[in-house]
Amino acid sequence: MPIYFDHNATTPLEPRVLEAMLPYLSGPYGNPSSVHRYGRAARDAVEAARLQVAALVGAQPAEVVWTSGGTESNNLALKGAVAVAKQPSRILYGSTEHPAVLETAESMRQQGWQVETIAIDGQGLVDWPAFEAQLARGPLCVAALMVANNETGVLQDVPRAAALVHAAKALLLADAVQGAGKLPLDFAASGADLMSLSSHKLYGPKGVGALVIRSGVELAPLMHGGGQERGLRGGTENVASIVGFGAAAELAQQELEARNAHLLALRERLVAGLHALPGISIFGEQSPRLSNTVQFGLKGWEGEALLMALDRKGIAVSSGSACSSGKGEPSHVLLGMGLARDVAYGAIRVSLGKDNTAAEVDRFLAVLGELRAAQLAA
Repeated sequence: MPIYFDHNATTPLEPRVLEAMLPYLSGPYGNPSSVHRYGRAARDAVEAARLQVAALVGAQPAEVVWTSGGTESNNLALKGAVAVAKQPSRILYGSTEHPAVLETAESMRQQGWQVETIAIDGQGLVDWPAFEAQLARGPLCVAALMVANNETGVLQDVPRAAALVHAAKALLLADAVQGAGKLPLDFAASGADLMSLSSHKLYGPKGVGALVIRSGVELAPLMHGGGQERGLRGGTENVASIVGFGAAAELAQQELEARNAHLLALRERLVAGLHALPGISIFGEQSPRLSNTVQFGLKGWEGEALLMALDRKGIAVSSGSACSSGKGEPSHVLLGMGLARDVAYGAIRVSLGKDNTAAEVDRFLAVLGELRAAQLAA
C-alpha cells in the first residue's frame, strides 16, 4: 500500500469535515450578504465557523478574517500593515520563513522599504541577542516569525518575540499555518498582532484560510469590493469551504491531545530508526519541534533523487516546502540555519499524519535502509 508522509504540504480531507460541507455544496445556496432567509442561512454557517476557528487559536470571533489560505493571509498582514504605515521604515522576517512571507516582504523592498532577515541559529531558533540588536537600529513597521517551521518543525518563542517587537513600537505577524491543529495556540496570550492560518494543513479543504487580527490593529485591504469581512476582503464568501475549515478546527481542538500523543510516538520511532542508519543528520533535533515533523539528510544522497527513489517504492515525502519544490535550489530554511549548500541539497522531510501507523514508519525505515545499503555497495 502507498504511504503518505507529506502532511505539512497538505492533509487529506477528513470525512467528518466533508460531511459538514456537503449540505452547503448542494443545499443552502444563498449569498451570505443577502438579507432574505437563504442569505441568513449562509451567514449563520459562516459565523458558526468563525466561532470554531477562533476557539482553536484562542481568539475572539471578530478578530478572524477569512482568506483563501496562508499565502493570502501573510500578504494581507504584511502589505496591509505597510500600507497603513505609509512612511517606509523596516520590515523584518526570519531567514527560515515560508516563501509566502519571504517573497511578500522582499516585494516591499521595491517600494522603498528596508527589508532585513532575522538571524536563525544552527538549531533553527532565533538568535535573540542579534535580534535585540537589530530591533534597536531604527524604526520598525512589522516583523514576521513562524510559530512552527514547515520544513524542520522547529518552534519559535512567539511571546518573547512579541514583547521585543512591541517595545520597538511595531507589529508582529505570527505565521501559524503549520502550528494550528498541532499545538495548543492562544492568540490572546501570544502577544502576536496578526496570525495566519490555513484549513488544508489540519484536514480541512484547500483554498480557505484566515488572518487573525488583534482588535485595534489597522490594515489596508488587498481586495476591494462589497465590503465583506469588515471591508478587509471584498468578495462573496466560499461558504462550503469556510464551513469545512470550521469543522476541521473544531475536530483539531477536540482531538489535539490524542493526535499529538500518537504523532509523537511515531516520530520517536522514526528518529530512533534513522539514528541506526549510517550518515544520517537530523536538522533542528535539539530544538522543540512539531510532534509530526522530521527533516534529515542522508550523506551522499541528493534530496530530490532520494525523494524519487522513495516515490518509486510508493512512499511520498518531501525535499522541503511544496511551495518552492522543483526549483533546483537547496532548502533556504537550512541555508538560513547556516548549513552548507551540499548538506541542504540532501534534505528530506517526513511529516506524519494522524492516520499514519507504526507499520508505515517501519516500512519507510526498511526501504530507506535498502536504498542506503545499495548506495554504499555501488
